[in-house]
Amino acid sequence: MPEQSIRAVHHHTFVIERRYPAPPERVFAAFADPAKKRRWFAEGEKANVERFETDFRVGGREHTRFHFDGGACENDTIYLDIRPNQSIVFVYTMTLNGNRFSSSQATVELLPTEKGTQLIFTEQGAYFEGADGPKIREEGWSELLNQLPTALGN
Repeated sequence: MPEQSIRAVHHHTFVIERRYPAPPERVFAAFADPAKKRRWFAEGEKANVERFETDFRVGGREHTRFHFDGGACENDTIYLDIRPNQSIVFVYTMTLNGNRFSSSQATVELLPTEKGTQLIFTEQGAYFEGADGPKIREEGWSELLNQLPTALGN
C-alpha cells in the first residue's frame, strides 16, 4: 500500500470584542444587507473583488472571490443560525489559489449597551498545512471588524 501524506491540522479558538456607537439593529444590518456587508467585508485597498454573492438566511450561502498580491482567494460561507439583532452563526472555508487552507465556525453576538452595541466575535478554526494560521486569521478579522463602522450609516 502506498504511503499516504498526512495533512496537519491546527485547531484554534479566538474571541474579538468591539463596541460600536450604533444600536444592534444597525450593526446587524451591516451583516444582513449585501451592499453594506460588501463595503466592510470584501472591499479594501489590498483586494480587487471579483465576486460577492450573499443569501443571508439560515441555510443561505455567501461566496466572495478576490485578487490581491498573493493571488486569488475565495471564502465560502453557510449561515447556520440567525437571530435578528442578536446573533449570527456561520461556517466558512478559505481557499488560496485553489488550495483550501482553513475551515471555521464563527459566532457573532450583538449585545445592547447604553451607548450602542457590544459585538463579540468567536471563531473556532481548523487550519490546514500551509495555512495562514490562527494569528493571521485573528488579525484579519480584527481589521475587518475595525472596518465595519463604514457600513453603520443610516
